[in-house]
Amino acid sequence: MPAMCGIFGYVGQGDVVGILAEGIRRLEYRGYDSWGMAVSDGKELFVVRRPGRLDALEVRFHTEPATCWGGIAHTRWATHGEPSEQNAHPHLDMSGRIAIVHNGIIENHERLRERLRREGCVFRSETDSEVIAHLIGKFYDGTNLRTAFMDALRLLQGAYAVAMVCVDEPNTIYAGRDSSPLVVGRVEGSVVLASDAGAIVPFTRDVVYLADGEFAALRPDGMRVWNLHDLPVEKEVQRIAFDVGSVQRGGYDHFMLKEILEQPHTIEDAMRGRLFRGEGTARFGGLGLTENELREIRQIRILACGTSWHAGLIGRYLFEELAQIPTVVDYAAEFRYASRMLDPGTLVLAISQSGETADTLAAVREAMHLGARVLGICNVVGSTIARECGQGIYLHAGPEIGVASTKAFTSQLTVLALLALYLGRLRGMSLGYGLRFLDALEEIPQQVQEVLERADRVLEIAREVALRENVLYIGRLYEYPLALEGALKLKEISYVHAEGIPAAELKHGPIALIDRDMPVVVLAAQSAILAKMKSNVQEIRSRGGRIFAVVRDGCREFSKLAERSIPIPATLDPLVPILAAIPLQLLAYYVAVQRGCDVDRPRNLAKSVTVE
Repeated sequence: MPAMCGIFGYVGQGDVVGILAEGIRRLEYRGYDSWGMAVSDGKELFVVRRPGRLDALEVRFHTEPATCWGGIAHTRWATHGEPSEQNAHPHLDMSGRIAIVHNGIIENHERLRERLRREGCVFRSETDSEVIAHLIGKFYDGTNLRTAFMDALRLLQGAYAVAMVCVDEPNTIYAGRDSSPLVVGRVEGSVVLASDAGAIVPFTRDVVYLADGEFAALRPDGMRVWNLHDLPVEKEVQRIAFDVGSVQRGGYDHFMLKEILEQPHTIEDAMRGRLFRGEGTARFGGLGLTENELREIRQIRILACGTSWHAGLIGRYLFEELAQIPTVVDYAAEFRYASRMLDPGTLVLAISQSGETADTLAAVREAMHLGARVLGICNVVGSTIARECGQGIYLHAGPEIGVASTKAFTSQLTVLALLALYLGRLRGMSLGYGLRFLDALEEIPQQVQEVLERADRVLEIAREVALRENVLYIGRLYEYPLALEGALKLKEISYVHAEGIPAAELKHGPIALIDRDMPVVVLAAQSAILAKMKSNVQEIRSRGGRIFAVVRDGCREFSKLAERSIPIPATLDPLVPILAAIPLQLLAYYVAVQRGCDVDRPRNLAKSVTVE
């Protein structure tokens, strides 16, 4: 339901209003339906809030920017209360001297609201966030703002990242978090705060990540951090791995297109330093498990959501085929609430691009509570899941700005293939097959580039699909989860209804949908099940379905059966999804463009879902 809002704060010299506006512009990709900011000149608090986009900057204050010492800004996805000026952030306390912005959901907001109303607070919005401002105002006695902020946070239940400014304490932003990310960066004479490191990179690559239950006072000369027991906390400065160019479009029409085209490099980066040819295997530096412990694994349990869940489904086939380890893939959102049985010897893998996905994080905590060993597979260094797992594998794909995941997905598949190879070699896979698998992996980046060079073929199909309102994707084995992913991509950004179906299930019901107006994307690049896929295609043809096929180079039979086909280079079947994902991503992109959709900011979606 709710998705990721954006927080940005700045304390220091310069055009504060302009810096805040640019900061939340860098968070636009996370999705939002309203925005606002609050700045102070040390005498008054100036607030502007607007529904809609920031496209035409409407920041107007009755103060000169040069007199402002700092402020906070916010982009909001509506959760409690419709998108409107009154529900947009920042929210004020009764005095109008304290302003807050908030990401997350306060689960006990109704009880807090009733208490505050009885004490005389008047609420001006429908949001859960406004209770935070009034709580701080009630605790603030005019002398100790830090304590008031801490006492208010102690009462909150749920997920929050909160930033606050007050007229009475110039040059200071207070910020705290629980289950919603906050990152702080310091440069000479100023401090920046954001819910995403990408907004901080233009200022500095040296950052501090606040942990759950911590809050900080940010001032131009530095920062101090405490926990909610009011004890000081020493924080380690970490280095962001990417630079400012990584969070800019760089001349491309959309971030999604840029990220699709980056995949030859990001897949190579996911493999870099992890191929061990001498032993025909892979190696990892942060698993935190000995080889003997890995040999004793009796089951793998994968926790993920969305695109990462699709990667996990492919991972299941990889682990079961290459390493002979039974594998179960759970929706992370369901794992906490279903009957959970984690047998001894179970290894849990948590897959999340952002490392902040709320449902996956909650599932990780539950798995740890049950005594399981948990490895994180994440893209964002310093993310909550990466920190809490304390062991796992980074993707090294660089920041992914497009809401529809592309390069992170293929990097996840690459890492899962490497991990399956490593576990397989520990558990009896022959050296010969290990070397053959490594050879095929090393060819993948160049093969992805070859697929990208065939984009015109995808565009031809996209022109046909863009005219339809329903599409089916079918595949078997490794290509069935890919059918789910292709359908998701089309739904996400072009708003065309699509379903991914196991090809063998067509005859058990879905074939009733086939007619001359139904495009069917057939994934048929695996060699092991090619004959079975031909039978499915014949069934579709006999009912008039329009067939668009992703096939292996040189597969002429399918080229004759399909209305149009997209060939991909030959590779081992377990690696087919990495290559076949590319035309599906391009298809979704081109269809969205053909239909005039906002590719990077699809309606109702955001990049990371950090509340349940």
